Amino acid sequence: MLDVRRLRLLAEFAAQGTVAATAEALHLTGSAVSQQLAALEKEAGVPLLLKRGRRLELTAAGQRLIDHAHVVLGNLAAAESELAAMRRGERGSVRIAAFPTAARALLPRLWPDPGQAPAPDAPVIHVFEQEPHAAEAALGRHQVDIAVTHTYSLVPRPLPPGCEQRALFEEPVLLVLHPADAARHGLAAGAPAELKDFADAPWLLPGPETACHEMTQRACGAAGFVPQPVAVANDFTVLTALISRRAGVALIPRLALPSPSPELSVHMLTTPVHRSVQAVYHTGTGRRPDICGTLDMLASAADSQVPAPTGRP
Repeated sequence: MLDVRRLRLLAEFAAQGTVAATAEALHLTGSAVSQQLAALEKEAGVPLLLKRGRRLELTAAGQRLIDHAHVVLGNLAAAESELAAMRRGERGSVRIAAFPTAARALLPRLWPDPGQAPAPDAPVIHVFEQEPHAAEAALGRHQVDIAVTHTYSLVPRPLPPGCEQRALFEEPVLLVLHPADAARHGLAAGAPAELKDFADAPWLLPGPETACHEMTQRACGAAGFVPQPVAVANDFTVLTALISRRAGVALIPRLALPSPSPELSVHMLTTPVHRSVQAVYHTGTGRRPDICGTLDMLASAADSQVPAPTGRP
């Protein structure tokens, strides 16, 4: 039978990449790590590691065992968490990291309506606002249980190792500008926009560290130009406030828009760009009752919050 502690060590080795880094992370000696990996290989009955020069690399069998280890360790962590909560007489707790738009639009719906008591078995929810890369890093460190992240159609984001995801919704990215600027470009209300027509426009961009910045750069690049920013801000409400003053134009996901305003003209793109939003969690933990229930609530919140796709924003 495979030793769970050695599986955990193998998973740490896969994450760290070297015996020395694994030993430091687990507060062991390098020789102890090597001995435990050799013992695990003997238990498995097949080579798990291959020596290349002075480095050890996972074999195909080793990588396959890692995939199973993530499931086993995730289920074990879930069991330990639930048993600990039962010993304390508490409800389970679920920690969620989400990017700002999702944190504003979806996460408040995980709480019952004011004046309504939570269900007896409902988990305690802890929320952390984090951009997708930071949320995934926190998930990898087991600091959160669910990371609500997004992926743009022009900026794919690979699923982190040892994780699963549940799709929540897909939304269009829209061109947003002042109505007077739309009229100057001959763009009727609700009509689809050609990005190339705005090559000379002043652009309002999110910060360069965000996926939305990269998405805007790629969308404009595909249209044949490089956007010239007059303002950079990560808060979409800042960008829309600047648009209302005719400071420039921006590409903004539908859910990030404020309530309809006469100062904003919103348009689909003739070459569509979409943002997909998903909940990411460690493989196997989706079967935990508290995490499964939270994922169901997130999906329900997404269904109630996100408008059905139409030809108009």
